[in-house]
Amino acid sequence: MAREIAEPGAGITLEELQLATRNHGMPLEALRYPITPVGLHYLLIHYDIPVVEPESWKLEIGGLVERPLELSLADIRARPAEELVVTMECAGNGRARLERRPISQPWLLEAVGTARWRGTPLRTLLEEAGLADEAVEILFTGLDRGVEGGIAQSFQRSLPREEALRDEVLLVYEMNGEPLPPQHGFPLRLVVPGWYGMTNVKWLARIEAVDRPFEGYQQSTAYRLRLEEDEEGRPLDRMLPRSLMIPPGQPEFLTRERNVPLEPCLLEGRAWSGTSPVAGVEVSADGGENWNEAELGQEADSAWAWRSWSYRWEPPAAGTYELCSRARDEAGNEQPLEPDWNLGGYVNNAVQRVRVVVS
Repeated sequence: MAREIAEPGAGITLEELQLATRNHGMPLEALRYPITPVGLHYLLIHYDIPVVEPESWKLEIGGLVERPLELSLADIRARPAEELVVTMECAGNGRARLERRPISQPWLLEAVGTARWRGTPLRTLLEEAGLADEAVEILFTGLDRGVEGGIAQSFQRSLPREEALRDEVLLVYEMNGEPLPPQHGFPLRLVVPGWYGMTNVKWLARIEAVDRPFEGYQQSTAYRLRLEEDEEGRPLDRMLPRSLMIPPGQPEFLTRERNVPLEPCLLEGRAWSGTSPVAGVEVSADGGENWNEAELGQEADSAWAWRSWSYRWEPPAAGTYELCSRARDEAGNEQPLEPDWNLGGYVNNAVQRVRVVVS
């Protein structure tokens, strides 16, 4: 199925609006919270939220293992638990701002959130099951089902063996100290720190060790970087660095243009990267022509959570300004001024631009 691309200047379609009412982003003023309240955390649901009876639900672990397991929620909660603060971002964040917009969930910049996740490490359960040497990937299947690309399917994603065995990969049953809400994967979901959101399969039903790379729709067709339909493309994995700013001042209702007084203004935001820790954030008040280093806040609660930053901006005069911030990580990755286009509208981490009127 060919990816639909909007004509230049075309508005959001009814189908996209329908997706946007089912899913939601995090209001950018919620960047003030180190841990995003559950109701403000971004949400993307591919199909329908499945109805799950916790008393009868079971997780199957099978495939290339010596001792297949079937575990109840009580069995999983009885295992050793860990808690980890993780920033999660949708791979399509920023898609709606692309020229030649791919028609899909029309994210602006708000498809992100940071939660305190509690669960049991995946690695210990795979070791308990006796992971075979021939297993090269671990396949995760959710209970959510639908049709995509003309294919009826359960939502499925896989991880390379070495990624699945990372200590910090969790099978999660709590979010911010409470049981997972239905929309976030109750009763159990996968959380893979550092990877884009599609990796974190919700409503887990089965984990299977396989001897070859998974070629299902969500792995081989969706969530790949390609410029043409006939390209094999490159699969998406870790989040690129991004900084977001809390929009300063007060908004105009419809346009969200910001209004601030002519006085010193503290600009604040958060930055993250799935590859390595954030090394710095720069701020521009002229659309990216000139940059000044922001001050990073204290280290985040974990290596996988966003980090705060701040910058004291003194507008030189009344007028209109375009504020930007850009992050760089310790691996040398930095946000670009302009996005790189691709068919899916993925991994667009170009700098945020905030129009501000100083009066």
